[in-house]
Amino acid sequence: MKILICDDHKIVREGLRQILSQMKEVSLISEAGNGNEALSLLKTETFNIVLLDVSLPDRNGLEVLQQVKEKWPATNVLMLSMHPQEQYAIRALALGASGYLTKDTASEELMMAIKNVAEGRKYISQSLAEDIARHLGEDHIRPKHEILSSREFEIMIRLVNGISLLEIGNELFISSKTVSTYRSRILQKMGFTKNTELTRYCIENKLI
Repeated sequence: MKILICDDHKIVREGLRQILSQMKEVSLISEAGNGNEALSLLKTETFNIVLLDVSLPDRNGLEVLQQVKEKWPATNVLMLSMHPQEQYAIRALALGASGYLTKDTASEELMMAIKNVAEGRKYISQSLAEDIARHLGEDHIRPKHEILSSREFEIMIRLVNGISLLEIGNELFISSKTVSTYRSRILQKMGFTKNTELTRYCIENKLI
């Protein structure tokens, strides 16, 4: 089993490497610090599984997921995130992820998830399974935030958490003017005129 770890924090990559090295099935572990590095490595090596962080410095992890599934559809992608699963999990699974785990997941669960994914099965936690069942069982209109692109969704979450346009730009390596354009587009798509309405919506829909 060949595994690629994509996370911008070296200490996280080292921790994942230690866990993976305990698995006799694993023959190769490679590391990437951002999305572009991961995509470059995928061009030179065939990996069975990519452990992919949602929040990367150069691009959104969901965008990387989409590219991986478009170019290397046989590669399984297991999303890892510090964000609560209800924020990103259903969206990630819909885009082709084989599973979604938060970074506080125990090492035993991570290894179980990798084995499941390697065998071509999806892996989700019990609590996420309940969330999905509830989501599918509800007779509801499609939530407004589901029409946002991955980048728009990521910026919306940052905005409602009180992060300034400049800070968001610095985190995502884009200009504050570009962030402002995204903000305008998000508000227009969501049918709102100000951040407070956006924040109220995210609270009511348990996105923050």
